[in-house]
Amino acid sequence: MCLLLNILLCLYLCTGVLCADQLLGLPCQFIDENVSLNKDGHPETELIDRQAHLQFGQKGDSPLNPQVITFLITGGSRLDLQRYLEKADAEQLDCEVRRYRTQGIGVRWPVHGAEEYNQWFSCTLKQRDGLFTVTSILRQPSDKPPSAELAHLSWPAIQDREILTTSVAMVIKTQTPSVTSGLRVQQKLHCQFAVDHKSRNVTVEWIFQHRGERNKLFSHNSHTGQTQGSGVGTRGLAGGDASYNIPFTKMSSEGIYTCSVMVMPLFISLDLNLNIQETPRVSINIGPTLVLQEGNDQKVTCDAENYYPLDVEIKWYVQDPMSSSQRVGAPLPKELQNILLSSHKHNNDKTFSLSAFFYLEAQLKDSGRQFTCSVSHRSLRLPIKKSFILTVEEPSSWLFNFFFGGIVVVLLVVLCVMLKYLNSMRKKSVQKKPY
Repeated sequence: MCLLLNILLCLYLCTGVLCADQLLGLPCQFIDENVSLNKDGHPETELIDRQAHLQFGQKGDSPLNPQVITFLITGGSRLDLQRYLEKADAEQLDCEVRRYRTQGIGVRWPVHGAEEYNQWFSCTLKQRDGLFTVTSILRQPSDKPPSAELAHLSWPAIQDREILTTSVAMVIKTQTPSVTSGLRVQQKLHCQFAVDHKSRNVTVEWIFQHRGERNKLFSHNSHTGQTQGSGVGTRGLAGGDASYNIPFTKMSSEGIYTCSVMVMPLFISLDLNLNIQETPRVSINIGPTLVLQEGNDQKVTCDAENYYPLDVEIKWYVQDPMSSSQRVGAPLPKELQNILLSSHKHNNDKTFSLSAFFYLEAQLKDSGRQFTCSVSHRSLRLPIKKSFILTVEEPSSWLFNFFFGGIVVVLLVVLCVMLKYLNSMRKKSVQKKPY
């Protein structure tokens, strides 16, 4: 009996865990549109922000928030949108729903039990920490054709507390909505898609945008089998993997990459931002210890090289010898103010370099002090620091130098006299030698 109770308790707890992991719904912003004709007969669109709720369930379920518009996503599709949300909590997601226009193209959506007419909505869910972005096309089936004069531009009005029963027709997801990469590395831009039926005509494209220019990187059509460009494995497309691979990042790789999937009459896409950041190489022209005599000076330089983007900050600090060895309660290092900066050097690989230098005049009171160069940059979590210890020696006494110099002079004079004497003695001995 106890064993049975334990089993039932475990099943209850497991069921509770599953329910807790299941996202039932979340608040959403519905961007509605009101289309009208202006005095010149041209359509004008007014965007209206409305409160809504995205709810997962079955047809006929009561709304979780009856005070707002409910987009009820049912299991009438083989696509489970919740599976793409990685068990994220509602507090972690930003939700936005918009009307979706098919540009007047009316195509019966080829799924079982589909009506001839549909209303379409796009739903974008963003994880607030930037872990993923998911965009889906929601289909609301209808057996009534559009009756408005601007049927290809506008839709029937949606009431404030209306429940719209929908299913997921298409979905696209990226786990790399914003990527920061260094130079000369391999980078993968993730893109995953799915359609609620096995379509024979799917077009996948990658577009690159930078400074107003658009370039097509890749295109593949499943119907014709035609492929243009590279970077995407065509074998993976059959399973919905449209990820793009950059084999060798360059400065020109930075920009916006758009992954798009088209199944007539629907087009769905996601923008992925690739930012290039290169960490500076930091060095100083002084070894760990600098020895100077009092009164002498030395140019001290800190170089930050080959970094990107441009913004970098170089500071010099000085710390007393007692403070540098004290771990608790030590005063903060003092920033030097007499620092000069070179102009930014633009390297061949489009990275930058900068130097910060000052002239250090040796004084005995500065002996033992630690001088530190600190370099901060967007690519660094913590600044890079390079340090050296200054040792200042007293100059030699002038009397000692005079005495030592005099001895050297006397020795040189004696040496010259001795050499001259020896030379003269050698000549005399040669002259007295009989032939």
